Amino acid sequence: MQSEQTPEFKNHTPMMQQYLRIKGDYPGTLVFYRMGDFYELFFEDAEKAARLLGITLTQRGTSNGNPIKMAGVPFHACEQYLAKLIKLGESVAICEQIGDPATSKGPVERKVMRVVTPGTLTDADLLPEKSDRPLLALHQITQRKTVSVGLAWLSLASGVLKLMEFSGDTASCTNRLRQELERIAPAEILIADDVENAAIRNLPARETGVPGWHFDQANGKKTLLEQLAVASLAGFGAEQLNAAIGAAGALLRYAHTTQGKGLQHVRTLTVESENEFIGLDAATRRNLELTETLRGQESGASGPTLFSTLDHCRTSMGSRLLRHWLHHPRREQAVAQSRHAAIHALMRNDASAGLSSTLANVPDIERITTRIALLSARPRDLAGLRAGLQHLPSLRGYVGMCVQEADAPLLHAIQEALATPGECLDLLERAIALEPAAMVRDGGVIARGFDTELDELRGLSENAGQFLVDLETRERARTGINNLRVEYNKVHGFYIEVTHGQTDKVPDDYRRRQTLKNAERYITPELKAFEDKALSAQDRALSREKFLYEQVLRDLGSHIGTLQAIAQAMAQLDTLTALAEHALRNNWCAPQLESEPTIAIKQGRHPVVENQIERFIANDCELSTERKLLLITGPNMGGKSTYMRQVALITLLAYVGSFVPASQATIGPIDRIFTRIGAADDLAGGRSTFMVEMTESAAILNGATEQSLVLMDEVGRGTSTFDGLALAWAIARYLIDSAKSFTLFATHYFELTQLPETHPSAANVHLSAVEHKDSIVFLHAVQAGPASQSYGLQVAQLAGVPANVIRAARKHLAALEAHSVQAAPQFDLFASVAAQVEDPPTTHEHPVLSALNAIDPDSLSPRAALDALYQLKQLSESAQ
Repeated sequence: MQSEQTPEFKNHTPMMQQYLRIKGDYPGTLVFYRMGDFYELFFEDAEKAARLLGITLTQRGTSNGNPIKMAGVPFHACEQYLAKLIKLGESVAICEQIGDPATSKGPVERKVMRVVTPGTLTDADLLPEKSDRPLLALHQITQRKTVSVGLAWLSLASGVLKLMEFSGDTASCTNRLRQELERIAPAEILIADDVENAAIRNLPARETGVPGWHFDQANGKKTLLEQLAVASLAGFGAEQLNAAIGAAGALLRYAHTTQGKGLQHVRTLTVESENEFIGLDAATRRNLELTETLRGQESGASGPTLFSTLDHCRTSMGSRLLRHWLHHPRREQAVAQSRHAAIHALMRNDASAGLSSTLANVPDIERITTRIALLSARPRDLAGLRAGLQHLPSLRGYVGMCVQEADAPLLHAIQEALATPGECLDLLERAIALEPAAMVRDGGVIARGFDTELDELRGLSENAGQFLVDLETRERARTGINNLRVEYNKVHGFYIEVTHGQTDKVPDDYRRRQTLKNAERYITPELKAFEDKALSAQDRALSREKFLYEQVLRDLGSHIGTLQAIAQAMAQLDTLTALAEHALRNNWCAPQLESEPTIAIKQGRHPVVENQIERFIANDCELSTERKLLLITGPNMGGKSTYMRQVALITLLAYVGSFVPASQATIGPIDRIFTRIGAADDLAGGRSTFMVEMTESAAILNGATEQSLVLMDEVGRGTSTFDGLALAWAIARYLIDSAKSFTLFATHYFELTQLPETHPSAANVHLSAVEHKDSIVFLHAVQAGPASQSYGLQVAQLAGVPANVIRAARKHLAALEAHSVQAAPQFDLFASVAAQVEDPPTTHEHPVLSALNAIDPDSLSPRAALDALYQLKQLSESAQ
């Protein structure tokens, strides 16, 4: 602590001066200031914490003439308060007492030992079990009109460090940045304080500003080389990623600062490229309900997701890996095929049941390893790690049974990685007690026999009980006081208690220690000598135990790389076992991945919905070079959206490496999956439902390729009939002629069903239904050809629309169909001025013009307008 008093501090008490200096280094962070058994907050921090945590705000004393506002939380329960603050997006600096109160002349010396932020969590109590909370740094370099965006992100709880860089114009980089942030889902984003780009300043996560010089590329490269202990980044493919290297430098500096120590578990680097994964934008992730329902909730009361349906993992590591696989399907077919082979091997062997039961006893080795590296692992972490490592021989044996009976290279690699680290396990078995205390300060953590000095000190403390019994027996015999007692409490230590009626028998060597209402308490020289020895031994034993525990953590540091490899292998094995179990239980098949463009699914089912209803109707899907677009018609509630989603999910699962819900599936190369499903506005962003629909459609049309899978559901319904029909027609034609993507196009515009007549690569299919009197029965079966009608009134009746409204609608529908009158006239506001000028009369009018003059646009139905258009085209061709 600084000894000089700055002018702004001199009127404060010494302790407040210390606090204010520490707080000055963390101006935007809540400071938990350790005082005895509490973490205290002062002034504005106290007011904020009291409001956010619902704790009491008090005032005690004054400093600089002002009352000191205070709020505190017990140090032993601080995790629950930290968790709440982190969830609210706050950061907390943990300031501990590092000085000895007995020898401190002024305030006890204190120091911030770590800073807890949303992106730097490692404590088990603060982290979600089944998802990661990465910290990401973003750096942008602009040269002339080219923008380079560098991303570096780190999952501090696992030690996984990744880089990515992309370039282009400002608009394209902004769109790409949004997509990558949606994929990575960081909990906290580091950006330079001096960034002025509005797009970078409006990010979908907690933003933390750091000095711009932290992103210096030269310093970033030096920091990376030191962290990875290498001489060059070329081996990682990162040598030329200047913007990403700058971001990595800022990222590692921030992580070092918040943890207050080195990051010895961050040992490798992965560079991700644009073409590595199948592209899934935010709309697709949401519409396919991969890990959240359409209501934006994790699986639970709001409904199941793909992740919750498949997550039979027995470990948190496996669940996190499954979530990662679902959001990051690899384009490289060999990766998925190796997983298919592993799942097939697990399904063929009875070992999967043994694997599941064994894995259920394995702790979160990945995160325990991180806490060992950060020297923050607790005794029960190490006991759990020991138990997990003891299960390795059983796991290897089960995997070996599967490898013997099938060709599964991935399982073979997992088996190799699950080798028992003998030296590490031996240390844990020798050093850590079978059932250690929760905290080192409580004692009972180090096993007996590990350290001779500790055993001797414990012996002194533990033999105290017998000594006191023997002393009590001797003193009763010596004094003749039969009710004499020798006892101990934390306030007065050891003492001999004699009731007032027996005090005349007390020997001369008894010294009074305390007077009670009915008794006197004494100490003897013998008892005092034993007290000094016993209490000193207890304190020294705790001190020795703390020293030994810290030494064990340091010794385990040399095994971090091995433990990380074991954790990764266990996570893969757990995920594959869960997928095999689900496939076996639900009769899923192994998909075939081919190099030819195709999506051929026989008896496909929706992986989530099939478990929610009693009888799911399976359907086929055939897409190929000659059959690129399916026009899907049918009634509302008939199953169009479910059918489209199941095709996308089966395709996704095939590339994730899972089996799929079908009797047979053959999938060709896929680079992206796009979805335009459902209708929702964006009031906060100032976008209407139709604007959201068109924005998503634009993203699809600009990004889809021949290897993309596109789902378009009722495009154009958010505007007037003619506008919507025209847009739907044009979008469908673009997807057929230009993008040439595999497309499922659901619509209620029956005029579009004529598209296959002019575009052979399009085909009509419909979801069947049968009408019985005034009601409807949905068959949910996909059949060839267009639907005959939409059954809108019948669906409205099922929804509970009042009967008189249905009758009125039915009557009006009959009138509309009889007169072909459009309820609201459609005007073309963008017609050219020239078209509005009246043509001069001619003597001999062209047949096309005659037909045009005979048309009354305001009285045409959409179908009649389309028929008129074909008639005009036929007249034009015949007149040439």
